[in-house]
Amino acid sequence: MASKVIMPKLSPTMEEGQIARWLKKEGDKVSMGEPLAEIDTDKATMEMQALANGVLRKILINEGESAPLGQLIAVIGDPGEDIASVLSEAAAPKPAAAPAPKAASEPAPKPAEEPPPPPSPSPAVATNGRKAGTTDSGRMIVSPLAARMAAHSGLDLRSIQGSGPNGRIIKRDIEAVLSKPKAATVAVGTPSGYRDEPATQIRQTIAKRLVTSIGPVPHFFLTVDIEMDRAAEMRQNIKALDPDLKISVNDIIIKCAAVALIQHPQVNASFQEKFIRYYEHADIGVAVAIDDGLITPVIRGADQKSLSQIAGEVRELAERARGKKLKPEEYTGATFSISNLGMFGIDEFTAVINPPEGAILAVGAMTAKPVVRDNEVVVRQMMRVTMSCDHRVIDGATGAKFLQTFKKILENPLYLVV
Repeated sequence: MASKVIMPKLSPTMEEGQIARWLKKEGDKVSMGEPLAEIDTDKATMEMQALANGVLRKILINEGESAPLGQLIAVIGDPGEDIASVLSEAAAPKPAAAPAPKAASEPAPKPAEEPPPPPSPSPAVATNGRKAGTTDSGRMIVSPLAARMAAHSGLDLRSIQGSGPNGRIIKRDIEAVLSKPKAATVAVGTPSGYRDEPATQIRQTIAKRLVTSIGPVPHFFLTVDIEMDRAAEMRQNIKALDPDLKISVNDIIIKCAAVALIQHPQVNASFQEKFIRYYEHADIGVAVAIDDGLITPVIRGADQKSLSQIAGEVRELAERARGKKLKPEEYTGATFSISNLGMFGIDEFTAVINPPEGAILAVGAMTAKPVVRDNEVVVRQMMRVTMSCDHRVIDGATGAKFLQTFKKILENPLYLVV
């Protein structure tokens, strides 16, 4: 019996997925549990596994195209099996809502002079002539997503060579054209030209989460300057002892924050509508910039791990995050987050809380600055951090005490070993 392949839910916040790559083609044998396709979700590119044995009879959603959760995207069945009923079910249009009843005095609408033409069995755009990517009847083969992108950008599909099966024009072909620099002259006083590109799943999710954070979550911000000379010295000493232990300043910050969170459980907490949840361990989300936006891999139980363990996990998770290979449990469920823009020369900034977490720490650059110590002006390595707090969970004094402890540990990192 034919088995339906539907768009699966591969992440907690996923609403639709985009086919990045089919790992099998029509006619290939597949086994239950075998990778069938790669799906771009809102956070990562993940493998979708086959849930049945048989042959991949039909692919309904092509590479570069998107589908909502639960939509039929392929059919697995036995060779020669009749799958027409499954395909007709997928192609059947949803019933339209019945029109509102009209008043008796309102004249009946006139019938259309001509019925609309029936839809084409495959996405196509009419064109003149015969070329690669067209049928014998002169119809160009183009995916719906590519057609929309071309229409939005004002591109002539007849000038684009498709790279998909049988010369089909797909998303990457449109992106390749749009990425080429264009020479243009703009007359004085005329508006600038522009182009629209579909937002990626990750960017759409970031936008939704920011809207649900900065509005409903009452933020307040606390800023403190931290002297980093001893932390930097400790890092250099570790490097001298063992060059293979690649400990970064950010790794030290993560460890210090985790230790401080255990001492201040009110900050290691989240608001849950009818109660406040306090976490037993510090699961630190570390913001990592990727091509499509931002993702926060989580260091679980950072309070119980050594600096070398934290450093190794951060490097490994960040590398897989940039390759969109993280599993959902590896980037969700943090109890506290850290965003460090110091490597970009940013001295100070504020970060938006990632619900349901109660706080996020924004870390600026470590730079040499003149400061007063014992009535003398000296140069110290200073770093400014700002904590964004959810006022429903954290009061001002509570957040300030946490930052005092965090500052004390970071300025005297020997506290980590006592």
